[in-house]
Amino acid sequence: MGNTGADSAGVQSVDRAVTILEIMAREGDVGVTEIAAELGVHKSTAFRLVNTLERRGLVEQDSDRGKYRLGVALLRLAGATQKQLDLVQESRVVTQRLAVEVGETVNVTVMSDGAALYIDQAAGPSALQIHNWVGRRIPLHATSNGKVLLAFHSYRRLSDVVRSPLERFTEHTVSSLRQLESQLATVRETGYAVAVNELELGLTAIAGPVYDSRGHVIASVSASGPGFRLEGRIDQVAASVVAAGEAISRRLGWHSSTAVGSVDRR
Repeated sequence: MGNTGADSAGVQSVDRAVTILEIMAREGDVGVTEIAAELGVHKSTAFRLVNTLERRGLVEQDSDRGKYRLGVALLRLAGATQKQLDLVQESRVVTQRLAVEVGETVNVTVMSDGAALYIDQAAGPSALQIHNWVGRRIPLHATSNGKVLLAFHSYRRLSDVVRSPLERFTEHTVSSLRQLESQLATVRETGYAVAVNELELGLTAIAGPVYDSRGHVIASVSASGPGFRLEGRIDQVAASVVAAGEAISRRLGWHSSTAVGSVDRR
């Protein structure tokens, strides 16, 4: 409770910083005096905000006129967003086809802040109640998608990516890094991951990798549904999922000869 004032000030500073970026996007080059006037703050406050943004490369100063404009660091942020948009766009036709083929829910995920971020979903005809995973971050160790991303990640130590102790969702969730390492070795050997009752009781999921044009694993695609429907056909669904991952990869410029078995850091 004692931090309420500091928290409010922090939120206000963030809001003002975003407003500065919006001003520059609208006006182009602007001076600190103009920024201060639009924000309704003292010039020194506006300067501190701009200076912070400049240190992070989000804005840059025109040395001749002393005005500020948007910086190149925004291009990196925009590029990361564009990659995800491209991935969703290029995978959509494949995931919809896969969902119809296997009759289950299909998801595409990427690694984000040490979790599997679900960025797109397609529902198969057998999925009666659709649970929308898009936008959710799920711990990497508890899902087939996460295990695919981990299996092909270029980490030095698994503990650098996955925090220990591992969170337990059910009694079947992998509980140790050693056990997880063993599972990841199997994923690398078979080319796909399977999670049964690990995130939710009764849920089975099978995932395969998605490669970019350089041969790096940048995403995973999965099919998931009730265990009673998937039991006995995991091998068949796995083959379809892996084929779908390769189809998406080819749409992103991948060729099988370029696969290097590592995932881009995000």
